[in-house]
Amino acid sequence: MDFSRRHFLGATAGLATAAVLTACGSNTGGVSTGSNSSVASGNSGKIVQWYHEYGEKGVQQAVTRYAKDYKDATVTVKWNPGTDYMKLLGTTLLSGSGVPDVFESEYGATLDMIQNNQVVDLTDTIGDATSKFSQAVLDRMTLDGRIYAIPQAVDMQLIYYRKSALEKAKLPAPTTFEQLVDTAKAVKTKDMGGFFAGNDGGIGVLGNLLIWASGFEQLTDDHTDVAFMEQSFFDAVTSYRDFYKSGVLLTAASKDWSDASPFVNGETAMQWGGLWSLSDISSKWKDDFGVIPFPAIGDSGRQAIPFGAYGSCVAAKGASNDVEAAKEYVKWLWIDQTDKQVDFANSYGTHIPSQPDLTKKCSRINSGIGKEAAEMVDKYGKAASLFWTSKISDAYSAALTNVVKKGTDPKSAFARVQSTAKAELKRVTK
Repeated sequence: MDFSRRHFLGATAGLATAAVLTACGSNTGGVSTGSNSSVASGNSGKIVQWYHEYGEKGVQQAVTRYAKDYKDATVTVKWNPGTDYMKLLGTTLLSGSGVPDVFESEYGATLDMIQNNQVVDLTDTIGDATSKFSQAVLDRMTLDGRIYAIPQAVDMQLIYYRKSALEKAKLPAPTTFEQLVDTAKAVKTKDMGGFFAGNDGGIGVLGNLLIWASGFEQLTDDHTDVAFMEQSFFDAVTSYRDFYKSGVLLTAASKDWSDASPFVNGETAMQWGGLWSLSDISSKWKDDFGVIPFPAIGDSGRQAIPFGAYGSCVAAKGASNDVEAAKEYVKWLWIDQTDKQVDFANSYGTHIPSQPDLTKKCSRINSGIGKEAAEMVDKYGKAASLFWTSKISDAYSAALTNVVKKGTDPKSAFARVQSTAKAELKRVTK
């Protein structure tokens, strides 16, 4: 499952929800008329719609089928293979050439898209349906009280663990980072790693978790500074560095963290992964596995779960230049068509519908471990701030890598992140 979800829910992002939760590349720009495009005929109008490449089988066929069912316009679905979908989207919007009328975007529209007037306000389009969505998901797609995307479905991450391995070691599922380290050491064998969170040692995907699990937020409430420049955060990063260097972490698995194969194959006793892998893991291990949130780090820490939702946006100047038709289409698809939303969330991997009331119709998460996982998002869910821009994220990721891999002093490393963040936040909030 090597696609943009790794970036989406990795160190550069996150999300929080209160109830139940959104699902979930690229080639050259423009609107393809080749094999990756499908046209759905309607009675009038034209709409071009973009999706990133989903790793689950059947998604491309499903979204094409949804588009064909729409009778008020001809919808051309463009499927964008590869891992640089957001980069392609940003470049296309900036160029103004080949811009899709409707497109999905990580966590909804970015701050730049909103501030550069590249997307339209969908507050009135959602209207009274606002209450149907998880408020936290909508909050991440809102700026100054205006909503700029309609949530599609919700993805989340968590730790999978083998019950039999922990029982053999006479250890409970860990709730603190110290316990996670001790458990990983206890269950590691010559053939099986103790914990796996990516072939980079978890630095990429767990970056934001080190902020949240140590008890902090990414940014201050007024969006003028980072909110984690405290000794307990530095201690948390140092603890992870020690874990990274301990030899207990599996750092050379058959697949990366977003694919369940290392856990399914018995390469590791515990793995950080996505809810989307629940079906594959259940098929292999039956009742011999459990799920837990990322554990609390330090005295001020708390357990945490990152979640994220792709949002459907409408371009201010799309290829068909018919904003009202595009708004009607996204309302039809992501608000009115609840059967399609259940299919989207439940039939291709395991995801959570963005309208919580639909959860009971999703067989994978309305009972058992799936339900337990979905409820964790309500209790422990965290999301990246809209103001956590790519420039801040890149600086943070670089600092974390230097601390964990090169032994750089965390206080000085993240002081540089703070300097970058202050300048960037001043730019985007002026």
